[in-house]
Amino acid sequence: MDILAPDKTDDIDPRRVEMTTRILDEAERLFRHYGYSKTTVADIARELAMSPANIYRFFASKAQIHEALAERMLAAREVALHTIATRPAKASERLRAFVLDEYEATVTQFLDESKVHEMVTVAIEQHWPVIDRHLQRMTDILSRIIAEGMDDGEFTKADPRKAARCFKASVISVCHPTVVAQCRSDSGNATPEELVEFVLKALRG
Repeated sequence: MDILAPDKTDDIDPRRVEMTTRILDEAERLFRHYGYSKTTVADIARELAMSPANIYRFFASKAQIHEALAERMLAAREVALHTIATRPAKASERLRAFVLDEYEATVTQFLDESKVHEMVTVAIEQHWPVIDRHLQRMTDILSRIIAEGMDDGEFTKADPRKAARCFKASVISVCHPTVVAQCRSDSGNATPEELVEFVLKALRG
């Protein structure tokens, strides 16, 4: 789903883009302060000194605003992970940085702020396409790193795509917001560092 995609990609209205950004910025502020469930489109409109009908010219529903915000937040994460993936370092070092950065971001961005955690939980539970696309891009990034590690002889030759899927599944407990929230207080769980070292050994064969 392309949220707010213009009819013609070459005919984007700057004023529409500006207003869309204003709505999203205000919605994010209110969601973070009051929570997603307690914020209405009328609340967002009031803070922007406009009518709810005007908001609906840009977004069909509060859920669509929420999905656009989720896409914006996840896009920022993808930029950070892409930066890690393209560092001039060994594949193992980049994979380690990938996992630790994901864990830190999950805790600081999605868990320590309870209202943001609510937003993320809703998106995951409702299986929004934006979440699926994000997970696909994460697999793409991991596959690229692992393939380069295989080409350099650091990892055993195999199907990098399959290895990426297995890698992602193996570290899910330190990257998935809901799972991290459930396991965070259990001192018996493996640490992010322990998990990534375990998986790296598997990749080395």
